[in-house]
Amino acid sequence: MILNKNLFFPETADIETSSEEYASRFNGEVGEWFLKVQEQATLKMLASYKGATILDVGGGHGQLTGALISKNYRVTVLGSAEVCKARIQNYLDDKSCSFEVGNILDLPFEDREFDVVISFRLLAHVNKWQEFLFELTRVASQSVIIDYPEFRSFNALTPYFYDYKKKIEGNTRQYTIFRESDLLKVFRAIKFIRESKFAEFFLPMALHRKLDSPRISMTIEEISRSLGLSGLFGSPIILKMIRSKD
Repeated sequence: MILNKNLFFPETADIETSSEEYASRFNGEVGEWFLKVQEQATLKMLASYKGATILDVGGGHGQLTGALISKNYRVTVLGSAEVCKARIQNYLDDKSCSFEVGNILDLPFEDREFDVVISFRLLAHVNKWQEFLFELTRVASQSVIIDYPEFRSFNALTPYFYDYKKKIEGNTRQYTIFRESDLLKVFRAIKFIRESKFAEFFLPMALHRKLDSPRISMTIEEISRSLGLSGLFGSPIILKMIRSKD
């Protein structure tokens, strides 16, 4: 009997985020808007890396794959199991990107093998997150871009409203909320410094889903951003770290 070696990977949260069930959370106009905000912010951060090699760790959800390919980035997606490639199979079929199975805490790549490493929808579900960040930076020659839920936001109330959030979203799960200072401390120890960040939304995404009106949500978020509320208290945060020259 051949055992599935993926069962022995210590962290496999991306198997769920690569599933069709998880993708259903972004169905509809509000979900499309969520993804467009994420895509535009990420592409802006990547703009200086024309034609770069990009490793998308846990990117089987496919949220950024098409956008990256359309901008002529050379994309490799890493997942914790073969099943993680289902949502990007069309890109694999036409050979516009590649896919590898591997351990996110022991990436099967050489040091600095990729220009940029990105990871979305994953950090908050990784238990050994310090080791995870080390691996992302190890294989990145220039930059690492991640997203995470920020404590200094409505996320601070999550423990009190988790049941309500689950009622709205249906398939939500527990996750770790971070303080930016804690992440930056780990990154500094591995010689990466912050270049930029982008707070996606002021109001919780669950509330925007409840409103179910992109027009109203966009208006609220535009006002919040103009008032500086998003920058101070927004979440999720897209964080761009670059390798220090020191």
